[in-house]
Amino acid sequence: MTLAFPNPSRSLDKARNAVRFSGYDGMFEVAFLVDVGALVNPATQLFVSEASETACLSAFDARRSSIYAAASKAYSNGHRAPYILTAADIR
Repeated sequence: MTLAFPNPSRSLDKARNAVRFSGYDGMFEVAFLVDVGALVNPATQLFVSEASETACLSAFDARRSSIYAAASKAYSNGHRAPYILTAADIR
């Protein structure tokens, strides 16, 4: 089976300073995290707070296709879940 992203939901994981989302390989859910540093400009790095949560999720939405491509690549490389994507993974 191939990895699919039928559920567009995502959430901010404050403990890991990352945005969490899921992909699916058939009936199996695969957990992914995108480091906040991959979503925001390092010069204006946002710290996880009530005000920055919306900015982080909006940045995720704006780069969703690149993030999904990076997630698919990481998954095909056989790493273990949760997959953590960084700025180097997302082009």
